[in-house]
Amino acid sequence: MKPVNDFARKQHKYMPTFAKATGKPTVYIPGYSYEDEEHIPTTGFHGEQISILYEQLSSYFATQPHIYVGVDNFIYYREGDVTKSVAPDIYVVLGAAKFPLRRSFYTWAEGATPTVVFEFLSDSTANEDRKEKVHIYLRDMGVQEYFLHQPEMEKPAEFRGWRREPSGTIVEITSDPRGALFSESLNLSFRWTDQHHSHVRLLRPYLPDGTPITTAIEERNLHAAAKKRVEAAELGLEEAELRVEAERDLRAEAEARAAEETVRRQALERELEQLRRELENR
Repeated sequence: MKPVNDFARKQHKYMPTFAKATGKPTVYIPGYSYEDEEHIPTTGFHGEQISILYEQLSSYFATQPHIYVGVDNFIYYREGDVTKSVAPDIYVVLGAAKFPLRRSFYTWAEGATPTVVFEFLSDSTANEDRKEKVHIYLRDMGVQEYFLHQPEMEKPAEFRGWRREPSGTIVEITSDPRGALFSESLNLSFRWTDQHHSHVRLLRPYLPDGTPITTAIEERNLHAAAKKRVEAAELGLEEAELRVEAERDLRAEAEARAAEETVRRQALERELEQLRRELENR
């Protein structure tokens, strides 16, 4: 992990540029539901993946007042038509005010469309996520990039992404040799790692140079480890100072004994010289 000030410098360097939304933050518009009557339960795998990625993106963009990160709430993208709605697992809106929090997101009121959308595959929606939603998000809504990922390690790995080109053409994003997909909109790279303790195939964000964006737990562990290193260094310094002081005391004691020995020797020499003179005078 790089020093905090080094990460902050990189964060500033790699932060995406964008225009502010033309509308205003809208918490709720009457007539548009913000609760799902047919609630689909979330698995533990999806819950951990969603909560961790949401935390990482929210933390990374925390200093930006006009980047909104949404999680599992309705997005209405056509005024007057309540059927034109989606509820992605996570989405990022560049240009939209971070606060207040919304019950739903209304694209025409905000004057902004989600920039990037993330969906995590589940058995009930996998086919829709792979097919229909590619066109709904990128063509109907105007989203710039769409990523889907399979978080359950027991199932085959699947991490894909699509981008809408300026011409309107939808292209699939090519992965790099490590299997990472790069988001041009967010200027972040994404790749997964296996979390064997939880059996979650965890999708994580990285800076373009490969620096990971840490979680709150990892950050606490890093700070704790750094604190222990500082304490160990301070303890080592204290021990070294004690050794230097002990050596100084020993040296002073040795010098004092040497000085005493010199005085005794000089006294004996004077006494011998006096005896010698007395013998010569007899």
